[in-house]
Amino acid sequence: MGKIVDDRTEEQKKTHTWIVVGTDRFLSGWGGAAGGSSYAGWACEYDHLKHVEYWVKSRSDQMRVRVVCGDYRPKARNCSHFHIYVVKDNHPSLAHFPCYATAQSP
Repeated sequence: MGKIVDDRTEEQKKTHTWIVVGTDRFLSGWGGAAGGSSYAGWACEYDHLKHVEYWVKSRSDQMRVRVVCGDYRPKARNCSHFHIYVVKDNHPSLAHFPCYATAQSP
């Protein structure tokens, strides 16, 4: 297993249990992911899951997008780098859904 970075706090690991994972087609095979694949995951609450999944699937840099939960880790033989990001209320995947967006100052 390569390098794993999980941006969630211990509290967020209890609330942001759904992870939308994709294989990064641009970062795999070189740099921090030399010799393997680079994976990115977006951890979210269940209520945000479908919006996050749609957003990740629409990204041109992500392939083999899937939904996992808990303490998922890619198979060691394939993974050189895995980064889990946290989806908060101001995340771009929720931007078109006003019920999730937080008020921003102009």
